[in-house]
Amino acid sequence: MNAPSSSRLSDQCALESGLALPELERLAVVARQAAEAGAEQLQRHFGQLEKIREKGRAGDLVTDADIAAERAVLSVLERHTPDLGVLAEESGRRAGRGSELEWCVDPLDGTTNYAHGYPFFGTSIGLTWRGLPLLGALAVPALQQLYWAAPGLGAWCNNSALQVSTCDSLSSSLLVTGFAYDRHERLDNNYAEFAWFTHRTRGVRRGGAAAVDLAFVADGRLDGYWERGLSPWDLAAGVVLVEQAGGVVCAYDGGPASLAEGRLIACTPGVREALIEGLKACRPLSGASFGAPELDNPAP
Repeated sequence: MNAPSSSRLSDQCALESGLALPELERLAVVARQAAEAGAEQLQRHFGQLEKIREKGRAGDLVTDADIAAERAVLSVLERHTPDLGVLAEESGRRAGRGSELEWCVDPLDGTTNYAHGYPFFGTSIGLTWRGLPLLGALAVPALQQLYWAAPGLGAWCNNSALQVSTCDSLSSSLLVTGFAYDRHERLDNNYAEFAWFTHRTRGVRRGGAAAVDLAFVADGRLDGYWERGLSPWDLAAGVVLVEQAGGVVCAYDGGPASLAEGRLIACTPGVREALIEGLKACRPLSGASFGAPELDNPAP
């Protein structure tokens, strides 16, 4: 991504792609329909799973519900946008025909939660242009909530407009984060960062579904989010939700965020600098595969 850190990636994407508002609105409708189709399958299978297996990495699960939800999503996308590319978590990438737009599909965001009957999950549908997040939708069936956002149209949950919180200090903030599947093998595992922020905020939550975490930042329920080890389908829709709700999205160092890099900050503007500085304070030990990171400024 080449967008400046001070701009909305989604707004720049809309401008550079040349898509007019009516087309953005049409594509946002498709995203919502696809998210709802996936969520319907998740509801249908919830609590009735027959197969749960790992996809190669310890803890990275796939279920019958993932597959059914992805089929339902892809059916909607093929029907309404047959020329657009698709990057789907379970079935991979399908190239578009003459278009630089690509759907990013996470049929079941929060698979581990879902597999354990923990009702914090959803279907996330993002649309990117040249790798930039353009618009997206997220259905959270357990809450009966449909989030969506697009440039020029704002950010919404059901019929209510979204707005990030007005929190302007780390000490009064409530944050959220997550831990990647490779946390058992890597020193860069987010444990030190979690501890650092836990001691300097009102709390740090671990929801287990990145897209839902981002939606809650957009909705003002949470004040900030950071995480590493993510994929484009985890982030594409949620980034747009946060930006269009008045929030900011950036890399750990404050530069432009990248869906491909898989780590970013998303927050209300008032805590952006504090999150950047906090992440800088946690420096992993070099040359080690696992261990306790050093802290530049350890808590008393």
